[in-house]
Amino acid sequence: MGTVVLTMKASVIEMFLVLLVTGIHSNKETTKKIKRLKFNVPQINCDVKAGKIINPEFIVKCPAGCQDPKYHVYGTDVYASYSSVCGAAVHSGVLDNSGGKILVRKVAGQSGYKGSYSNGVQSLSLPRWRESFIVSESKPQKGVTYPSALTYSSSKSPAAKAGETTKAYERPSVPGTTPQPVTLTQVVAVTTADASHTTLPKPPPSAASTASSPRPQPAGHRSREMGLWSTPTYTSSQNRPGANPGVQRQDASGAAFQKPVGADVSLGFVPKEELSTQSLEPVSLGDPNCKVDLSFLIDGSSSIGKRRFRIQKQFLADIAQALDIGPAGPLMGVVQYGDNPATHFNLRTHTNSRDLKTAIEKISQRGGLANAGRAISFVTKNFFSKANGNRGGPPNVAVVLVDGWPTDKVEEASRLARESGINIFFIAIEGAVENEKQYVLEPNFVNKAVCRTNGFYSFHVQSWFGLHKTLQPLVKRVCDAERLACSKTCLNSADVGFVIDGSSSVGTSNFRTVLQFVANLSREFEISDTDTRVGAVQYTYEQRLEFGFDRYSSKADVLGALKRVGYWSGGTSTGAAIHYALEQLFKKSKPNKRKLMILITDGRSYDDVRIPALAAHLKGVITYAVGVAWAAQEELEVIATHPARDHSFFVDDFDNLYQYVPRIIQNICTEFNSQPRN
Repeated sequence: MGTVVLTMKASVIEMFLVLLVTGIHSNKETTKKIKRLKFNVPQINCDVKAGKIINPEFIVKCPAGCQDPKYHVYGTDVYASYSSVCGAAVHSGVLDNSGGKILVRKVAGQSGYKGSYSNGVQSLSLPRWRESFIVSESKPQKGVTYPSALTYSSSKSPAAKAGETTKAYERPSVPGTTPQPVTLTQVVAVTTADASHTTLPKPPPSAASTASSPRPQPAGHRSREMGLWSTPTYTSSQNRPGANPGVQRQDASGAAFQKPVGADVSLGFVPKEELSTQSLEPVSLGDPNCKVDLSFLIDGSSSIGKRRFRIQKQFLADIAQALDIGPAGPLMGVVQYGDNPATHFNLRTHTNSRDLKTAIEKISQRGGLANAGRAISFVTKNFFSKANGNRGGPPNVAVVLVDGWPTDKVEEASRLARESGINIFFIAIEGAVENEKQYVLEPNFVNKAVCRTNGFYSFHVQSWFGLHKTLQPLVKRVCDAERLACSKTCLNSADVGFVIDGSSSVGTSNFRTVLQFVANLSREFEISDTDTRVGAVQYTYEQRLEFGFDRYSSKADVLGALKRVGYWSGGTSTGAAIHYALEQLFKKSKPNKRKLMILITDGRSYDDVRIPALAAHLKGVITYAVGVAWAAQEELEVIATHPARDHSFFVDDFDNLYQYVPRIIQNICTEFNSQPRN
């Protein structure tokens, strides 16, 4: 008898499907309407939030005026689903305030969302949210069918205000239950399941009961706030739908329910949401406000013990989470030191916080001594290389954690690191008490190591259990690019102004040689609008600004401009030229830049140079004077910054100018590196 009943049920299902398919294909007018409906783009209002729309991917049309601040947006590039869809589209730059069509794709929730100002919209920050979305131009992907009518999480469709109708069908009722409205894409699968399995899962709780609980849902689940059954999440030991009729599924609360045995998903009538086993994981690009290349040097010595080593690893994992690691933001690697240092992973190994935290958990302790100095040397020579992911532009930062004190000296290794542009931070935990100081190899080792001795680069922690208190201050400091002073080197932090003698005694051929000398010096600097900038003045009796500091922002452009400088010819008024350079060139120098004037002349000045030279010194302009052939030595020494032996040079012939390029650059860098570290 049971066999007969099952056979009858199967026949009913088969007949229903045949009738449905036959009906659709036999009615040409219905087919045309469906095709027209397929290409109808739904319109929504500015206040519609992505979380209210069930569809995982859709194209919509936004009206004008969504730039208004009353339409709240949360996040940057990846937005929390609590955001206005159209407001996010304007913020991202996909739309302007006149509106238009966009493509929206739902992705998994994130642990945090960064606010920013973009395209006239101020987005807000949000600690975490259960679901996210991204916005792009409305270019349909091949093979993807987009809904003509959106499905909303509440019965009152926000789109109705915009003139959109969402078609609903009555679900076949079961005795003792209230009919539930479902959309066209769901009706066949539900009917099939009901025909073969009369026991239904409990209906989801009301939206009102879930709205007060905004905690993130597991990846791959629809929020119960949405008013639909959740998309199933499968463990690695489970099969996808259709492979195992007894597979367990979970609702949004994590409770398992049994898949109806008779529902054959291979027929192709299962809703798209049911076929998607999990939401796409959002790939964070990182925090653009903290673009830094970061190395942590962790203490793996035997003295630290297993418990404190675990605390150190947890601290690293918390740092990785707080930094929001990504290719457009901070990148982080880890070096462990004991007797010798070793890289666990470099800057290119892990490019998101999640993977980095997983890798940190797998680090095991090396043991041995605490040779931090050797580790700093290792990082200087090996870690910050292009092959290891160093990006060149972002600051290089090395954070050294040490239990107690190092077993070797750190001063010389740290000096070389600083001169390489590495910002050294030190976290000293449980430092030596009075009766232990006799065992410290290098007293005051922290101040001898750090980039600056003003307290910005050092932390003294009384106990390992208090290490977590340094997390937020450390993150804030390593992200503060303006204060990372060791990133500023002698070659990337100056405004260099060349003051070039174009008098008649120089001659056309020698003038080209002088320009080549200027070009050779310029090649040594890292030139950009944020690094070193170059300007040039030519003078005779008169003066001419060839180009200012803000004119060219690349080395190639500067070198090209120098080739185009024409020889002027005339007298030699060097004093007036210095005054002109101060007013027309260095007055527009940036406050945080070192001001370097390099003056090249071949003779004695017709005017007095003492007062203009003194004015340059008082204004903080470091002046290098290069004399050729008939230049007056005593005049060069007056022009040059004290001590004159390091800032004035005499060359007997124009053809020998090139020999002084290395010496001038060396003197510039020696002076830069001798600045007090406070």
